Amino acid sequence: MRRLVEAALLCVVLVAPVRAAVPGVTDVQAQPLADDPLQATVHKLSNGLTVYLSVNHQQPRITAWVAVRTGSKNDPSATTGLAHYLEHMLFKGTTHFGTTDYQKEKPYLDRITELYEEHFHATDPAKREELYKEIDRQNLEAVKFEIPNEIDKMYRQLGMRELNAFTSDESTMFVVDMPANRFHQWTQIEADRFSDPVFRLFQSELEAVYEEKNRGLDNAERILNEALLKQLYKVHPYGQQTTIGTIEHLKNPSLKNMYEFYKRWYVPNNMAVVMSGDFDPDQVLAQLESTLGQWKPNPHPEPKVWPLPPPNGTERLEVKYEAEEKVVSVERITEDADEGANGQSDDPLTTTPE
Repeated sequence: MRRLVEAALLCVVLVAPVRAAVPGVTDVQAQPLADDPLQATVHKLSNGLTVYLSVNHQQPRITAWVAVRTGSKNDPSATTGLAHYLEHMLFKGTTHFGTTDYQKEKPYLDRITELYEEHFHATDPAKREELYKEIDRQNLEAVKFEIPNEIDKMYRQLGMRELNAFTSDESTMFVVDMPANRFHQWTQIEADRFSDPVFRLFQSELEAVYEEKNRGLDNAERILNEALLKQLYKVHPYGQQTTIGTIEHLKNPSLKNMYEFYKRWYVPNNMAVVMSGDFDPDQVLAQLESTLGQWKPNPHPEPKVWPLPPPNGTERLEVKYEAEEKVVSVERITEDADEGANGQSDDPLTTTPE
């Protein structure tokens, strides 16, 4: 009897189904690392989009982040703040949503892009004012076909929450928390949103960015931090251009530069989807491959390196601002530290209020 049971168990083991490979998807790390509490796996779609998965069945929801490996570090020097306001513009819709009739809207959007480019290069104040008035006129025509905040409304109607995004020096992130049974709709919207965006309502969105900049000018900590980084990173974008951008550049944007930045960096082989929640990995990968995986890959620039000169003794900087007095000491680690890809410490500075 015991041998019969053992034989039956052996048969079960031999015929147990093996996890089927998802067509088009490559497993970069099919099994979680032994000591990984999140039990994450890593995969790559056919177009190079990387996918990180962590299954968690505690509640029927999924948190998803779409990560782009670019940020304000890659802003053109003449249009700082661009990566950040591009993040804002990726909430404005596509040729399919955010508009009542894209074919009628498009001529006005094309003309607005041309006018902003003329405005960007113009130096005569009278000419710039005339161009801005024409931008206003074209916007008034375009908005007749535009649906503000449609992506927000769609996601909220689908039970999604915490829709947000943020830009840093190195990356741009788009975040949402969704019901598990709305995952298919999310992939369809995101595939359209990132592969076919339309940068409409730019003028009004730039006003929101101005307001962010103004709040920063009233923030003593931000003023101090920007001065500190400028002194520390004398030849690096970390210190020489801020994520929010300068007032001068925000008042003189280039839609052409923004489209070029999008085409250069927003490609699937330079992006990742990070998901945690209640899902079946094979089903998720198959759905991602059939939607975001159909987005055409393109070459993207190699990360630029800015070698930093070593510190040269003690440097002192005084920042005058109407706020409480504060002293910040910075220690630049130059020895016994792990070197990053740029030959710099992975944690190059420590700030300590005294």
